[in-house]
Amino acid sequence: MNGLILGVGVAMAAVAGALWQRRGKRHYQSLFEAEAARRKTEERFRSTLDNMMEGGQIISFDWRYLYVNAVMLRQTHHSAEDLIGHTMMEVSPGIEKTAIFAAFRRCMIDRRPEQLEDEFVFSHGMRAWFQLSIQPVPEGIFVQSLDVTERRRAAEEHQRLVSAIEQCSEVIVVTDRAGIIQYVNPAFEACTGYTRDEALGQNPRILKSGEQDAAFYEEMWATIAAGKTWVGRFVNRKKNGERYIEEASIAPVRDAAGAIVNYVAVKRDITEHLRLHSENVRLEEQLSQSQRLEAVGRLAGGVAHDFNNILQVILSNTGLALEEAGLASPMRESLLQILSAAERSASLTRQLLAFARKQTVIPKVLDLNDSLTEILKMIRRLIGENIELLYLPGPDCGRVRIDPTQLDQILANLVVNARDAISAVGKITIETGPATVTDAYCIAHPEVIAGEYVRLTVRDTGCGMNKETLAHIFEPFFSRKEAGRGTGLGLATVYGVVTQNDGFIEVESQPGAGSVFRIHFPRIEGPKDAVPVGVDNTALPQGTETVLMVEDEAAILKQGKRMLERLGYSVLAAGSADDALRLAADYGGRIHLLITDVIMPKMNGRQLAERLVAMRPDLKCLYMSGYTADVITYHSVLEEGLHFLQKPFHFGDLARKVREILDPP
Repeated sequence: MNGLILGVGVAMAAVAGALWQRRGKRHYQSLFEAEAARRKTEERFRSTLDNMMEGGQIISFDWRYLYVNAVMLRQTHHSAEDLIGHTMMEVSPGIEKTAIFAAFRRCMIDRRPEQLEDEFVFSHGMRAWFQLSIQPVPEGIFVQSLDVTERRRAAEEHQRLVSAIEQCSEVIVVTDRAGIIQYVNPAFEACTGYTRDEALGQNPRILKSGEQDAAFYEEMWATIAAGKTWVGRFVNRKKNGERYIEEASIAPVRDAAGAIVNYVAVKRDITEHLRLHSENVRLEEQLSQSQRLEAVGRLAGGVAHDFNNILQVILSNTGLALEEAGLASPMRESLLQILSAAERSASLTRQLLAFARKQTVIPKVLDLNDSLTEILKMIRRLIGENIELLYLPGPDCGRVRIDPTQLDQILANLVVNARDAISAVGKITIETGPATVTDAYCIAHPEVIAGEYVRLTVRDTGCGMNKETLAHIFEPFFSRKEAGRGTGLGLATVYGVVTQNDGFIEVESQPGAGSVFRIHFPRIEGPKDAVPVGVDNTALPQGTETVLMVEDEAAILKQGKRMLERLGYSVLAAGSADDALRLAADYGGRIHLLITDVIMPKMNGRQLAERLVAMRPDLKCLYMSGYTADVITYHSVLEEGLHFLQKPFHFGDLARKVREILDPP
């Protein structure tokens, strides 16, 4: 029985072993088949990864690189040994703080795909943009990466270009080959007044002003159609009808095959630039002319100083000789001719000084209309019967502040200039009236100050002047008259006088249409001053007072002493300031009057007078000079209370001036 049981057991064991063997074999066979299939799949997967155009990588749950393909190695500039088996944190320290790592973590945990595009900074400093597709896999995650750095850079570059064009101050217009507008930037809208929507689809001819002819546009289109860049200027018209000038550069745009597909125009409104340039040129010309006039003025002033001293000697000696010679003297006629020549020379010198604004003046507040009425009595004698003189005084003309003799100079020179411009019959019109100078006028004429003015206008029907002549009329010694008919100082004198009195001149003239001179003087409020009437030259006042005369020119000092002594005065003559101080200190009697030259070596006349007045407080002073100096005047305007005698002066001028000072009203 036991044997049977044992046999059955052995048999059953054998059967069981046989069954187990058969089943295990099948099981292992399945395992082997599964492993083979897995390996085959993995090989296909790896082969797929290796042949992908994008980067591929498998990352385990513990963040280690299990696999990377060749594209990924090229993208990261790493070798396989740098990555396989290493964690992402080892390869790229700080990666756990990035948006990319956050997407990896979500896919690891949620086992759901992720998509993103972001910049990645590698540990070796390389920066790149990647488009990432993240998929969960049994080992962890599979990441597919597409390097989009160049695309991003191109997009950013395009955006920068668009932004630059949009913000550019230059007008930019893009058209197709037919000239239809496809793009305009905001500068176009600001410049032309057309909105972008209004401009798109239109032809640039919407800006045409009609200033350019058909040939102009034909040449432009021929240039750009030939593939060349055209550069030039347009006079165009804005939406509101306003014309403007723009500088343009139009160039063709080609495609990859070299065919022209677009035209791009870069333009700039230069209207204001051209206006400012023109204004600068005009101002430079004015400055150049002013500098020329100033240089000539300084020269004239210096020459006049020495020349007047010479004339003073001639006039003094001639005057004394005429006083001594009897009426029947055979020398009298010669002396009178010498005197006349000297007076003409003195007049010429006074004109030089007036032009140079170095003529000493004593301004008075005058009613312009009243003054001109008196002057015209003399002016009418300067013109012939063939010329009609018309005076049109304006109402409420106003008062001006000017030396009366300077007003005589202005009107006489302008009328004589007008007379000489009229060859046969004609008319000279003198007008007065108020004028207001605005700030807008001063912007175009910076040398002028805004305010209220009194305007004196002298117009004629003469031959007129061209532009070239107008540019030089105020320069001294410039004249179109034939020899012997003028000195070329008339209008230069007018210019100097007007400028010295803070006024300005406008001139209009055209050949054959006459000339108009408009002179503006600042309007003065207040009562007018009394103007002294002329004195009879035959009545020379005399005196017995003591006069200290100081003059560094020996001839003038000698003649001055003789003239004063002829008039009855006691004269102390000094050839220098030091001599004058010694004489004043040593002289025991009273010195009533100091007559001193202004310009002297070591010490000028003003300084000498101050020292002498300190010694003798009751001393009165008379200054004399061949031209003015700032030591006694401000811009050639005599200070209140000072007395001045312009060289050269006559015997009678000296006699009356001395009594005027010693016998004040």
